[in-house]
Amino acid sequence: MKVAAGFALALMMAAGQATPARAAGGQIAVVAAENFYGDIARQVGGEHVAVVSIMNNPDQDPHLFETTPSIVRQLAGAQIVVFNGANYDPWMDKLLAAAPRPGRVVITAAQLNGWKPGDNPHLWYDPATMPALATALADALTKADSAHALDYAVRLKATLASLARITQRVAQLRAKHAGTAVTATEPVFGLMADALGLTMRNQRFQLAMMNDTEPSARDVAALESDLKEHKVKALIYNSQVSEKLTERMRAIAGKAKVPVIAVTETMPANVSFQDWVLGELDAVDKALSGPNS
Repeated sequence: MKVAAGFALALMMAAGQATPARAAGGQIAVVAAENFYGDIARQVGGEHVAVVSIMNNPDQDPHLFETTPSIVRQLAGAQIVVFNGANYDPWMDKLLAAAPRPGRVVITAAQLNGWKPGDNPHLWYDPATMPALATALADALTKADSAHALDYAVRLKATLASLARITQRVAQLRAKHAGTAVTATEPVFGLMADALGLTMRNQRFQLAMMNDTEPSARDVAALESDLKEHKVKALIYNSQVSEKLTERMRAIAGKAKVPVIAVTETMPANVSFQDWVLGELDAVDKALSGPNS
């Protein structure tokens, strides 16, 4: 991802136009860099929060993000800000530094469980991330709005119970599919694959694609071989990013009748985080439960 070249101009245009920390109706203004974190904020905060998610279009390549004056204004007016960290969304650090607000609470998913730059940054696919984030959000909301502390406690309990469905499903699939070899075009689903106990192949290829560098000819050939010779049970494909090389690998998988599992980096509209991830887990189960190719 990148901050737009016109960042300084966007900041100047937004200066002096920040919305108040309290949104209309007395709600707490929350800005989430990614919409799945925004969804958890809504689940925990309910009617007491007004949530804006910056990255919210599952049809847009998230690596091509550019900021706007509107985003700067939203961040400047936020009482609570949530983002991924681990160098996944480094533009957030720049925006927050450029639009300071006294007393603003910043929650970074990476810091909650000790993730750092250089680790796989797709932290929402680690089943431990969202329960920790929900708990941190409930704490921040309670401190900001103690009058509704009981509401936040009740909603946190319900959110954690709902997130437990993912943990339970992961345990089921791990018992069923652990050790199964899979591959991917990018490491987007890597942390979930680890949780499922899957054997992930071609990781050098995936890292190159994630970092917008050219995979070596050897790594390209290794992935092609894994697909053509059925050394993997499925190809996990980032459907949000369209690159000629990854499309080629998807085509090879289709020709070899290797199941392709589509995953995204942005949550689709009109679903909860839990239902989104559970749907992807169902797709994994279906792909890995099929007959051997």
